[in-house]
Amino acid sequence: MAEPAYDKFRCPMNAPISDVHDVRHDWTREEIGTLFALPFADLIYRAQTVHRRHFSANEVQMSMLLSIKTGGCPEDCGYCSQSMSHTTGLKATKLMEVEAVVAEAKAAKDLGATRFCMGAAWRSPKDKDLETVCAMVEGVKALGMETCVTLGMLTGPQAERLKSSGLDYYNHNIDTSPEYYSEIITTRTFQDRLDTLEHVRHAGISVCCGGIVGMGEAESDRIGMIHALATLPEHPQSVPINALMKIKGTRLGDSEPLDPIEFVRMIAVARITMPKSFVRLAAGRSYMSDETQALCLLAGANSIFFGTTKLLTTSNPDANHDETLLAKLGVTALSI
Repeated sequence: MAEPAYDKFRCPMNAPISDVHDVRHDWTREEIGTLFALPFADLIYRAQTVHRRHFSANEVQMSMLLSIKTGGCPEDCGYCSQSMSHTTGLKATKLMEVEAVVAEAKAAKDLGATRFCMGAAWRSPKDKDLETVCAMVEGVKALGMETCVTLGMLTGPQAERLKSSGLDYYNHNIDTSPEYYSEIITTRTFQDRLDTLEHVRHAGISVCCGGIVGMGEAESDRIGMIHALATLPEHPQSVPINALMKIKGTRLGDSEPLDPIEFVRMIAVARITMPKSFVRLAAGRSYMSDETQALCLLAGANSIFFGTTKLLTTSNPDANHDETLLAKLGVTALSI
C-alpha cells in the first residue's frame, strides 16, 4: 500500500483536521505563513473543520457597538477619525449619561444583540470617568446582556475595578504586526498594548483583541499579527478582524483596498490558529459584497456587529440587510 501524502505539518492530507489542529500557543511564523499559502479550498476546508469542532456551524454571535464618548483622542492612530492629529470634521462629544447608554442597550437587545460593546475615545480613562463606565456596565448587565468596553490603556487597578462591576470583555486591539506597528501609531508602543492585555487577563476579564488589515501592510505583517495573537498566554476569547475603513483626512485615507480573498484568508487563519475564539467579522462589512461576507462565515467567522448603521464613526450594514443575508445562508443568532 502506498504511503499517505503528508502536508507541511506532517499530517496525512486525508486525516481529519480536528485530530491535527487543536489549541496551541506555540505557532511559528513559518507555520502560519504555510496556512496563508494553502490553496484556497484547502484553507477553507481546514478552517471549517476546526470551526465545527468547537462551534455550531450555523450560529453567529450578535454584538452591538456604541460610541459613548466620541472624538478628541490624543493618540495618532493613522486609521482613526477620532484622533486629534487628523482633520476629519468629526465633532468631539462628552461622555454619555448612564441612562442613555442603558436605553441604547435595551434597544440592541430587542433587535437580537446578546453583547453590548461601549467605546470611548481616550488614551486611557480617568478614574472618575471609569466609575461612570462601571455604572453603564452594571446597567447593561442587569438587562441580561454580555458587556464589553474599549477605553484605551488600563492600569491593573482599573482592570480590577471594571471586573468588580461585572464586565465580561475588554477590547484592546494590537492593530497589526509588531514590526509594522510604528508605521500606524507613534503615541504608544506595541508593548503598551500587551501590558493592558495582561492587566485585563490578570483581572479575570475576557479579552477581545484583533486588528486591522488593508493599511498598506505586507503579507508578512498579517502573518505577524496572527502570530502575536495566537502565541499569547491565553488566546483572546474574541478576535475582531477589521478591514480598514478609509476616512478622508486620516493618514491612511488613501490606502489601497485589500483583495477580498486575502481578507477571507485572514479570517480562516485566525480560526485555525485560535480555534476556540469567537472570530468577529468587524469593520468594513458595509463595503463587502454578500458573497464576501458569506465566504468569511464559511472561513470561520462567527460574530458580527449588528443592528446599527454606525460602528463608532464608520458605516455598518443595517439590521434588515443582515437579517436577509443570514436568512439566505441559514445562519441564526447565538443566544446566551
